[in-house]
Amino acid sequence: MMKLIIFAIAVAFFGMPQAAASDVTRSYAITMHGDPKYDADFTHFDYVNPDAPKGGTLRMVGYETFDTLNPYITRGVAALGLGMMYESLLEKSQDEPFTMYGAIAEQIEYPDDRSWVIFHMRPEAQWHDGVALTAHDVVWTFETLTTRGRPFYRSYYGHVEHVEALDDHRVKFTFDMADNRELPMIIGEMPILPKHYWESEDNNFDRTTLNIPVGSGPYTIGNVNPGRSITYQRVQDWWAADLPVNKGRYNFDNITFVYFRDQNVALEGLFAGQYDFRQEYTAKLWAMDYDAPPVRDGRIIKKQIDNALPQGMQAFAFNMRRPQFADLNVRKAIAYAFDYEWSNKQFAYSAYERTQSYFENSEMKATGLPEGRELEILEQFRDSLPERVFTTIYKAPKSDGSGNNRANLRRAAQLLDEAGYKTGDDGLRRHPETGDALRFTLLVANTNAAFERWFQPWGQALRRIGIDANIRIVDASQYINRVMEYDYDMIVASWGQSTSPGNEQREYWGSAAADVPGGRNYIGVQDPVVDELISMIINAPTREELVIRTQALDRVLLHGWYVVPNWHIPAWRIAYWDKFGQPGKQAPYSLGVVDTWWTK
Repeated sequence: MMKLIIFAIAVAFFGMPQAAASDVTRSYAITMHGDPKYDADFTHFDYVNPDAPKGGTLRMVGYETFDTLNPYITRGVAALGLGMMYESLLEKSQDEPFTMYGAIAEQIEYPDDRSWVIFHMRPEAQWHDGVALTAHDVVWTFETLTTRGRPFYRSYYGHVEHVEALDDHRVKFTFDMADNRELPMIIGEMPILPKHYWESEDNNFDRTTLNIPVGSGPYTIGNVNPGRSITYQRVQDWWAADLPVNKGRYNFDNITFVYFRDQNVALEGLFAGQYDFRQEYTAKLWAMDYDAPPVRDGRIIKKQIDNALPQGMQAFAFNMRRPQFADLNVRKAIAYAFDYEWSNKQFAYSAYERTQSYFENSEMKATGLPEGRELEILEQFRDSLPERVFTTIYKAPKSDGSGNNRANLRRAAQLLDEAGYKTGDDGLRRHPETGDALRFTLLVANTNAAFERWFQPWGQALRRIGIDANIRIVDASQYINRVMEYDYDMIVASWGQSTSPGNEQREYWGSAAADVPGGRNYIGVQDPVVDELISMIINAPTREELVIRTQALDRVLLHGWYVVPNWHIPAWRIAYWDKFGQPGKQAPYSLGVVDTWWTK
């Protein structure tokens, strides 16, 4: 009798349940698979110093410029560091593959099939102006980001069927599918924005702005020098400072991002003490340009830290919306003409490893030929996949590094012959039907101008086999606008991967994202098999199955020859003035400078 009474009360309060009460979990944490590392009574993450002193200033480097303090729309170039202003419902730990712990939400409630989730929010949560942060802010944020924000949000949260505030401190998300284990977790990652601020008559969410917005996170904006610097100030009475997910973090009183137009000038700025910390991405600079007095005498510490981060894929990416790349043999020929081994020696002092996977440096990387469970998955699509997926191991073309790439260029020319491209009087290959010359341009932002030296010998090699290849370097604003509109032949694209791939794969490779402006399907992949594999990844019931399904996706993408892979290094290269304290334990998935270091 008592059970019936409880059930009746639940129906009256929540509506008809979507899962039996016995199937509902209510917890301080939620994991993709398995159990949380940290118990319910944990006080702080292992990779922080809970007794770290507060105070001091950290100065970071930025490049080019910025013109807006709203990073959630497609307009403008947003300032660095804006995410520090906002708290989210949940916080991800950086020493587990994918586990989220309560932040704004102190409890997470969900059924076994994860077809819905209720976040029980902390009543003490508030905005920097003292206004209470409620479930109505969460609803407004979700609806605004998915209708007026960057296209990424529409895709990433596309399976949310309904969101409602059950009261001021409980918000429920209902999904249009079950068994998508990641959905409640990625909803928890969403930055929560202040409804009352953006709905005021003085603010317009859809426009770029340099007005300082209201946040709920550890920092607020103290000073803005448009295009040159931005300073964040630690919120002294931050409501979330003593939560277990925040204890020992956000120790600097001020964090400033100083902008430079040129990377070489920026490096000199480090040596001159204009900022404190730099992560180096250019191998040539790392190898040759740090021989400066403050490095030699130890005032600046230069070191490389190995990490366990999946490297994903950085590559010269073909825009498959362009007709010249429709033929697989053309894409392969262009890839064969790139002499990575020689370029790595010449321009990077052999510092890099060639990327051979969209999930590089992770267990999700496809290796060998498909077998076992992965083969079983791919067999479902055999009629729609090329035979090479089953019989050939993908390897990016390799040279002997001597600078004589003659064998690969012969192979490239042979591939063009097989595609029917004949050489015209001007020396350019021409389409067998339209007669159009085979040409393309690599579009690069001036902040990445270092790619020019990698491209120039490649462009010369391509012209030797009849392809007119050029590079165009544009300013950051123009570059961003053109990429958002897919107005390019080729770009240097990067797809970072997490330790637990999921819904973001739709945005990377899904057919529905291919023609949505501002998305991240830079290649323009539209393949039903890829779409189905993505769905299988999202619905993976176990960690083991997630890994295998991701390996299958990796293999199919690789055999599409959609990119000419670049390179990676499974480490952080950093240089910083010797004025900081650091935790005794390094998180494997985050460098943690901004949120775990402190001033000595």
